Amino acid sequence: MNSAPVMWMRGGTSKGGYFLASDLPSDTAERDAFLLRVMGSPDPRQIDGMGGADPLASKVAVVKKSDREGIDVDYLFLQVFVDQPIVTDAQNCGNILAGVGPFAIERGLVDPKGEETRVAIYMENTGQVAIAGVETPGGTVNYAGEARIDGVPGSHAPVPLEFRDTAGSSCGALLPTGNAADIIEGVRCTLIDNGMPCIVFKAEDVGATGYETREELDAADDLKARIEKIRLAAGERMNLGDVSAKSVPKMMLVAPPKNGGAVTVRSFIPHRAHSSIGVLGAVTVATACLVEGSPAAEVADIPTGAKKTLSIEHPTGEMTCVLQVDDAGEVASAALLRTARKLMDGTVFV
Repeated sequence: MNSAPVMWMRGGTSKGGYFLASDLPSDTAERDAFLLRVMGSPDPRQIDGMGGADPLASKVAVVKKSDREGIDVDYLFLQVFVDQPIVTDAQNCGNILAGVGPFAIERGLVDPKGEETRVAIYMENTGQVAIAGVETPGGTVNYAGEARIDGVPGSHAPVPLEFRDTAGSSCGALLPTGNAADIIEGVRCTLIDNGMPCIVFKAEDVGATGYETREELDAADDLKARIEKIRLAAGERMNLGDVSAKSVPKMMLVAPPKNGGAVTVRSFIPHRAHSSIGVLGAVTVATACLVEGSPAAEVADIPTGAKKTLSIEHPTGEMTCVLQVDDAGEVASAALLRTARKLMDGTVFV
C-alpha cells in the first residue's frame, strides 16, 4: 500500500490525518508501518512525511460508521511518535476528537440535521462516549465562527464536547490506588484517570514553579529525569504495566492560579512539555482538584455548587471545563468547548 485518501484537520490545539477505517490496512502492523511513513517517523524533523515535528501534530484519527446502538461513529485515536518507530492506541485524544464530528459529516457517515448536528462518538481506545455539536447550516459543515480557544489563532465555529462515563477509562477506576495521594519517589501524587491517565503533583515538590514556559520546561533535563522516574514507578500502580514505551500516564505539575482561574498546570505528554493542555488531561486535572486531600485540591480555587466551571490555566492561556457533580460529590459529566478546521482533503503518498 503506497497511498490512501485522507483529510488533514486541526482539532483543538492538535492536528493530524483523519482516515476512514476502510481506507487503511486491516492488519495492525501493516497499518502502523504505513502511518509511520505517512508522518515521516522516526525523524525529529519528520522531513519526509506529513508530521509537524511535534507530538501535537503527529496524530491520526481512524473513523468508521458504528454498529452500536445510539452511536453514530467509532473513533480510534493513534499517536504516531516523532522520533521513534512507535504508533500507540494507549490513550484518547480529546483535541483530535473535536474534528471527528465534522469529518464524519464530510465523509457521509452522518447526515446533517438542521443548524447543528449532534454526533455521538464511541472512543475505541477507552470504550467511552462523547457527543460533539457541529454547526451544519444548509446541510454542510461550517468552520467559520466567533469561538476562540487559547493556543489557536483566530476564531472558528464552536464544537462543544460532552463526555460521559470517562472515570477509569484506561486504569479501571478514577483513582486506581484508591488514594487521594500516594508517595512516589518522595513526591505526593494523585494517580487519576477521568478520560486520561494522569499523575498530578505540586510543581514546587519537584523543584519547579508551575509558571515556566514550554521552552524552559523542555530544557530542564534534571526536572524531566525526576518526573520520568515518578512516571515509571507509577505505571504498575495505575494498572498500566510497564509504561517506559507508552505515551501515558501524562505528568501534570500544578500550582495556584495566577489569572483568575481554578488552577495552573504544566503538562508533559509525557516527555515533552505541552504548549497548552490536552482536553481529557484538562478534564482529569479539573477532577483531581475536587478530590479532597489531593495536591491539586490544596492549590486550586474551586467554585461552589453542583455545576462547577473550572478554568485550567496553561502556558498559552486557559481551558474551561464544566463539571457536573452528583449528590455524592463525584463528577457525573464533563463538557468543554473546542474548535476544528479542515485543512486539506486529498491523497497521501508514502
